[in-house]
Amino acid sequence: MKFDAALAPMHLSDVPAVAKAAEELGFDALWTSETQHNPFLPCALIAEHSQKMEIGTAIAVSFARSPADLAYTAWDLAAQSGGRFILGLGTQVKGHIEKRFGMPWPESPVNKLREQIQVIRAFWDCWQNGTKLSFNGEYYKIRLMTPFFNPGPLPPSSRGRGAGGEGFIPIYIAGVNTGLARLAGELCDGFHVHPLNSPKYLREVILPAIEEGASKAGRSCADVSVSVTAFVATSPEEENFARAQISFYASTPSYRPVFALHGWEQVAEKLSAHAAKGEWAEMFGLVTDEILGTFCLVTDADSLPVKLQERYEGIADRLTLYTPFMPGEKDEYWKKFVDAF
Repeated sequence: MKFDAALAPMHLSDVPAVAKAAEELGFDALWTSETQHNPFLPCALIAEHSQKMEIGTAIAVSFARSPADLAYTAWDLAAQSGGRFILGLGTQVKGHIEKRFGMPWPESPVNKLREQIQVIRAFWDCWQNGTKLSFNGEYYKIRLMTPFFNPGPLPPSSRGRGAGGEGFIPIYIAGVNTGLARLAGELCDGFHVHPLNSPKYLREVILPAIEEGASKAGRSCADVSVSVTAFVATSPEEENFARAQISFYASTPSYRPVFALHGWEQVAEKLSAHAAKGEWAEMFGLVTDEILGTFCLVTDADSLPVKLQERYEGIADRLTLYTPFMPGEKDEYWKKFVDAF
């Protein structure tokens, strides 16, 4: 099981120091996210200021971009990092795609994301192997590539080993429900588990869906790396933070099945109603100790690394704490995880 770090939202000028410190501590990967900043720009700096650590997006919003844009960006980052880049994609939810990015929401998010991945790999196959660029789908019809716009193949030192073959950069997708989990099994190299997760939900819902998708495509579950982001709390302050985040995520209607599996669908409905009215304070109190313990590992700091491994044993191939890594803040705390994993 690999132990990774999450990059906090920060200005680009601060990224090099964090990248150096993360590699020195021994993290296996450093993931960027798309919240307050572009997720790709920090990856270039992380690649420049590290040598061995993997770099990836967890996630970049796929429906805010064309597959050509994603293909070019990932190609350049793979080349710069010497093959250490992982392209992590997520669909986001309808409201954000339409109202924050001003882009259309597809009738079938799963089908559109499938086509995006297929088109991205068609670009890579064209550039790496000289294959004619030709894709004719429901959402994309791509057939134009001239030498002027072709970046050419990646050198051997930068070639990934993704599901499409040599020269194909690994692609992870993120999701909460079974549709995207099945797609990960069918087509992808990894699956980013949403932070609103429990071992029960992963074992009973997500892993079987990945297996179903893999089986239909003639693949194995072992072909898909499961990357889990976990809530943990070792103090009352961290417990309160986790309650707030859990209540926020659970208020999203599309995430409701996670609560429903545990018999808390009505709680999720109440959270959605409060969120619609901007009643954030009322949401916090709906996350009981039982709910908190289901979605967050609550323990003491010394026991945390071992108990985290036990919690996700047989589920996760990679683990990341929801708490971002910052050098100089709790370095000994982070070192315990790196040593344990």
